[in-house]
Amino acid sequence: MLRRLHPDQPDSFAFTPANQAWAEAQIAKYPAGRQASAIIPLLWRAQEQHGWLTRAAIEHVAGMLDMAYIRALEVATFYFMFQLQPVGSVAHFQICGTTPCMLCGSEELVKVCREKIAKQPHKLSADGKFSWEEVECLGACSNAPMAQIGKDYYEDLDADSFAKLIDDMAAGKVPTPGSQKGRFASEPLGGATTLKDYTGQAQNGAVALASGSGDTLKRIDGTEVPLVAPWTKHARCDGQPMGGEVAEMTKPANSEAAPKAKCDSASLRAKEEVANPAPKAAVVEPAPEVAEEKPEMLTEARGTPDDLKKIKGVGPKLEGTLNALGVWHFWQIASWTESEIAWVDTRLKFKGRIERDGWIEQAKILADGGETEFSKRS
Repeated sequence: MLRRLHPDQPDSFAFTPANQAWAEAQIAKYPAGRQASAIIPLLWRAQEQHGWLTRAAIEHVAGMLDMAYIRALEVATFYFMFQLQPVGSVAHFQICGTTPCMLCGSEELVKVCREKIAKQPHKLSADGKFSWEEVECLGACSNAPMAQIGKDYYEDLDADSFAKLIDDMAAGKVPTPGSQKGRFASEPLGGATTLKDYTGQAQNGAVALASGSGDTLKRIDGTEVPLVAPWTKHARCDGQPMGGEVAEMTKPANSEAAPKAKCDSASLRAKEEVANPAPKAAVVEPAPEVAEEKPEMLTEARGTPDDLKKIKGVGPKLEGTLNALGVWHFWQIASWTESEIAWVDTRLKFKGRIERDGWIEQAKILADGGETEFSKRS
């Protein structure tokens, strides 16, 4: 399938403050010079924020990661998880059309999409609320036919139940994900033959978590309570360890009922603050500001320009930025004073990069004709 950017593009993109903080935390997971490893999560976050992935968003993420735009475009156009055209403001339906779902009636679901949303995939409904596409196997074959809507799977669908899902969502409701025929998980349609104490419950662990959050159609915006690994000891909203979450939701139906705890985001945060109060911040005197002084810049290289990418932390895009400022040679960087570093620093996207990556020390070695460990590898 040919994947192209949509012809109508917004002029700009910027992360919200919450998403910007999240993106910077993802970048910090990787060593200097390897920030490009964060490309997929950052593109995904940009898509969640805007609804679909725009050229401006792709280029913004590329700039954050010091990547050439074409490299980020290669990733965005390769993975089908990235939507390159506008999607419905309420929901985008991904209908599985692989053999098990097709044999069980996925073509009827596609027919409903054509009738209730748009004649063609990747087109918006008349009210702009919905869009749809047919996708390859989503791995829920035993509950076919199925569709992924937002973050969750809706399984055991037929034309009538699927049409009702669309109508409910159009009316502002958030339908319960999982089987639409009452199955607990993937037991036979005739009923469970084993583990009956568990399958007698109304919802399995995954569906209960999704229903409890109440945000299965909501896009990620940075306000969510962070997911915590089950083996950590953070407290749940009901005071129990997080590790008991799934076990609690899959407890046999005849177990002693416990009072239902309020698990909205505000309650979770309040409980977390009580259980793990933030340490008192130490009083830190602000560092004195360094006066900026413009270093010696050149209108063009003196002879052959140096390959600034041999300096750890400098990629192709950052090299272009330095050249545009008038930096072409190692000896220029090697001679920068503290005030000159401050001047250059304010004109780069990541403050502190020069000192953090040791540009001056590397440039001195390279200017003398030597090699650093990084330049040997590059």
